[in-house]
Amino acid sequence: MSQPAPALRMQGVRKVYPAGDDEVVALDHVNLTLRRDEIVALVGPSGSGKTTLCSIAGALLTPTEGEVEVGGQRITDLSGKGLTAFRRDSVGFVFQTVNLVPFLTARENLLVIDELSGRSGRKARQRADQLLEELGLADKADALPAQLSGGQKQRVAIGRALMNDPELVLFDEPTSALDSKLGDQVVRLIRDEMKARGTAAIIVTHDERITHYADRTVHISDGHLDDAADHAPAVG
Repeated sequence: MSQPAPALRMQGVRKVYPAGDDEVVALDHVNLTLRRDEIVALVGPSGSGKTTLCSIAGALLTPTEGEVEVGGQRITDLSGKGLTAFRRDSVGFVFQTVNLVPFLTARENLLVIDELSGRSGRKARQRADQLLEELGLADKADALPAQLSGGQKQRVAIGRALMNDPELVLFDEPTSALDSKLGDQVVRLIRDEMKARGTAAIIVTHDERITHYADRTVHISDGHLDDAADHAPAVG
């Protein structure tokens, strides 16, 4: 029986930005593989390449060199509509600033994802309500973002990222605006939700305290990953 394709495979990925007569290397021949249910904490200082790596994995940026596959789909071969469809259907994002639509309710912020896909109606609403219930927000479905706490907004953002049942979810500093106790609760919630669905995730962080919730910690510095990044560990 053949093994399923990994959730993410980055091979020889390089990202270079021109800077006058010189160039800035944001990622330097990065290799990274995640299995389908693996949670990786990506740790490094500001400017180390963490956000660039996630932006390439989520097809928000195109690599200068290298190959990227998500769920067996080679996204470096896609362009235009193909990339848009990939971002919509196969990957979830939870940004540092949450980015909820302020004039939409918690439920409507989740439903936006299905509406972008041309899907709507009862099934989409049922999925949104199911996710909100699982995230402990059933009583906040009709609340606007301004009526939610920081932790509740973060949970809505997690629900929105899961609406399309993605292959991979990318979290960019999900605890940066939260105190340590609430941050701990959010990361525990992320782990529980990802494991319950068998969904892979990268959690970008500079906070070593939350890495014990990940299956593996990968360090990045000056666009280079440590040696542990190359291969996802075998399922035990």
